[in-house]
Amino acid sequence: MIYGSKSPRDLIRKISTRQDKYDICEQVHLSRGEEFIKKKIEEYPAVILADIPSHHRNLYLKYCFEKDIRCYSIPKLSDIILRNADDIHLFDTTLLLSRNRRLTAEQMFMKRAMDIVFSAAGLILASPVMLLIAVLIKAYDGGPVLYKQERLTKDGRVFHILKFRSMKVASETQGARLACKEDDRITPVGRVIRNIHFDELPQIFNILKGDMSLVGPRPERPEIAEQYRREIPEFDYRLKVKAGLTGYAQVYGKYNTTPYDKLKLDLTYIETYSVVQDIKLLMLTFKILFQKENTEGVEAWQVTAATKEEDRRDDIKQ
Repeated sequence: MIYGSKSPRDLIRKISTRQDKYDICEQVHLSRGEEFIKKKIEEYPAVILADIPSHHRNLYLKYCFEKDIRCYSIPKLSDIILRNADDIHLFDTTLLLSRNRRLTAEQMFMKRAMDIVFSAAGLILASPVMLLIAVLIKAYDGGPVLYKQERLTKDGRVFHILKFRSMKVASETQGARLACKEDDRITPVGRVIRNIHFDELPQIFNILKGDMSLVGPRPERPEIAEQYRREIPEFDYRLKVKAGLTGYAQVYGKYNTTPYDKLKLDLTYIETYSVVQDIKLLMLTFKILFQKENTEGVEAWQVTAATKEEDRRDDIKQ
């Protein structure tokens, strides 16, 4: 593995969960220099390029290509944007055309039709469960059953998302913040419904109203999105489509996935959108409903917006 100023610890931890497939034998820092690293590359059948500056990544990517060595690399945002580019041949010059367009009229019609049909059917099926959850929440502390919160959807429009209240009344008197592990603001009923994502069921009404879609980037709170935007100016790229009940980042990421990685996942969804992909993501959502790691909160030590992205800024400066 070749890495730079950004710690590769998290990437190593994820890769190490697949010891049947990957075995990271050695880690080399960029500071060792080009000549040393190229010699090291030749000693191994495969190389992992961690989140390193583009010019270093391109250098070692080409070297691996030259030597027929397998190479894994973390994509930049520009790589994801180019993923669906068209090849254009202008006489003897090859061009990559990124259309950078939003969903077509036909795609938007099909997506909206699917939202209405599926969410209406889901509302009928989920009604008994929703009624039971409402009774349990009310019985616990007598507070409101539903919780309204401002969120962002397509083009940065603000709407009020609906959720079953999973936290104590007045739990955010000190301002907005993400839920942490063992968060004492979460009620016993709330802990159960959060673990199985049932606190999100009232968002069916948001979908029927047209504020959200079944599948799309999860809507962020305006104040938290502003924090992310200060460190990741591209964060608003994910607002090219409606916010979703589930999405690419929810299926392939976790609640505490870093904002930059969530942006990459959401941008991948937008750039590779299809109705078939929406159906696939809906089916995969049922698979992850009971996976605890997808609902676990942010660790007390885990940074979410500013400090995590400072590593990225330092990386870019280098």
